[in-house]
Amino acid sequence: MPALNPVLAQLPEYPIVRIEAAKERLRAAGREVFDFGTGDPLEPTPDFVRRALLEAVPAVCRYPTYRGLPALRQAAAGYLTRRFGVAVDPDAQVLGTLGSKEAVFSTALAFVDRDGPRRVVAYPTPGYAVYEAGARFAGAEALGVPLRAAQGHLLEPWALPPAVRARLALVWTNYPHNPTGAVAPAEYLARLARFAREEDVVVCADECYVDVHAGPPPGSLLEHGTTNVLAFHSCSKRSGMTGYRSGFVAGDPALVATLAKLRPNLGTAAQAFVEAAGAAAWGDDAHAAARNAVFARKRALFDAFFARAGLEQAGGPGTFFLWFRAPGGDDEGYARALLERVGVVVVPGSYFGPGGEGFCRLALVPDEATCAAAIAAWERAGPG
Repeated sequence: MPALNPVLAQLPEYPIVRIEAAKERLRAAGREVFDFGTGDPLEPTPDFVRRALLEAVPAVCRYPTYRGLPALRQAAAGYLTRRFGVAVDPDAQVLGTLGSKEAVFSTALAFVDRDGPRRVVAYPTPGYAVYEAGARFAGAEALGVPLRAAQGHLLEPWALPPAVRARLALVWTNYPHNPTGAVAPAEYLARLARFAREEDVVVCADECYVDVHAGPPPGSLLEHGTTNVLAFHSCSKRSGMTGYRSGFVAGDPALVATLAKLRPNLGTAAQAFVEAAGAAAWGDDAHAAARNAVFARKRALFDAFFARAGLEQAGGPGTFFLWFRAPGGDDEGYARALLERVGVVVVPGSYFGPGGEGFCRLALVPDEATCAAAIAAWERAGPG
């Protein structure tokens, strides 16, 4: 057999692959499945976004631009100004991306010298598996930093040992946080931006959930400066465009220029008609507020059910994820039993890495009627 990249052998199976296999087994047996696993909401994409895509499909579809359409970059810059009061140059400080996942994965390729003294990439755990995967494929030393509820699930790079800080190349943060829903306060973001400047470390803020929240609107790291800072945004959650794959990265112009140099080598660029849809989405805030209100109603259903059932919510008000303690403490066993007894799919917290043990994540992706039906079935079976 040909030689394989050893990183593939070392990485665990991607968590969602395991969830999908379990769902299919149940469906094949004729069981009803209530899917709260994958973070892929079922609310329709707004009509104006779909029309923008269709109207932009050309007779001849040529290679896309790796920087993103000017209209997309201008719309993204406008969004950042309206939403956060941040002014960026759409030509020098914004790049269009093929969603955010590919950009998250490939960023370490641009900012890690695998043979240099600073090759550590720090990322939160529990958290999004792509931070670690991207770092390891780039030849970096991947460092999962455990998040603690007592500290608000905040990743504090300044608390790392001095010998580790001296070797940092890149730090990933993710607020609102997947899977816990934690939201970062302004004082934390200000300190993080200061850390990026003073330590000369690239800080990448995955902000894909900033427009999905139950409390006050979360802030952006960009509000506190752009030096050595990149923020990653996506239409997926905000606008119901998961399958479109449209997003952007914005921040330090020197870092953006480096990514712009890398990206043509990867061949990852969104089609122009998709970016036209993305530009329409970033130019409108009303649809995002309406979607957030739908998530709030679904959250309220589960808040009431969890209170009745005695299930402990341990997460924050951000994202459309609920982070709750697994009865008995065995998150994988509880998720498996819940699937088999009730047909309800949740993700074991341990799938998100160290620190997730004993918890489960529930994604508010089905419609309200399905949420209510799942709750009724869950109550009939009992929470334990």
